Amino acid sequence: MCGFVGWVDEGAAGYDAATTIRRMADAIAHRGPDSEGFYADERCALGFRRLAIIDLAGANQPLFNEDASLVLVFNGEVYNYRTLRRELIAHGHAFATEGDAEVVLHGFEQWGEAVLDRLRGMFAFALYRPAKGELFLARDAFGIKPLYWHAEGGAVVFGSEIKALLAHPRVPRQLNERRLGHWLCMEYLPDEETLFRGVRKLPAGHWLRWRDGHAEVRRWFAPRFAPDPSLRPE
Repeated sequence: MCGFVGWVDEGAAGYDAATTIRRMADAIAHRGPDSEGFYADERCALGFRRLAIIDLAGANQPLFNEDASLVLVFNGEVYNYRTLRRELIAHGHAFATEGDAEVVLHGFEQWGEAVLDRLRGMFAFALYRPAKGELFLARDAFGIKPLYWHAEGGAVVFGSEIKALLAHPRVPRQLNERRLGHWLCMEYLPDEETLFRGVRKLPAGHWLRWRDGHAEVRRWFAPRFAPDPSLRPE
């Protein structure tokens, strides 16, 4: 299953980063009982809980590219990772693990957000660029893997489950009363909102870029209806 948490905060934090990121990761410990990993600098923290599936001894996260200019936490599976791995090695990338997550890291390094069009699988991930303080979040085409986020006051907090976000002091525990009726009818909110005010789902097939205290959200996948008129029922 796996799960990740994190934030980018440009302001005066006013909270202990090490304690907070561990509290957030502990909230989703059930998603990854095999190992945990953390990254932190002056404005970003990332936490990861791993359920080991591929490369059991290695592939622990967060993962770094060759010069540590990118940091990745990833939840999901990339089914065509072997093909992508061979292609990226041909481009000169050096792999440190045998896992599927690393193709996302080097793929983003090679193709930017266009790597999403090459991935076949179910996934959510966060990529951080320390030199620029830039964060990139993405979710698979059908939203199989979850990803929630909250932005306020020059900070963005994100994670695989809402309970992890609520462990961060910048995320208020406030009921989204306006949507309570919808949830009671359907036990689900089909759009970006959640039952917690200010906490949103990143929609399926979308990415989010956070830089300079602002979020840009774009759709990277849309289903296409392309019938083949030459086909006839037999």
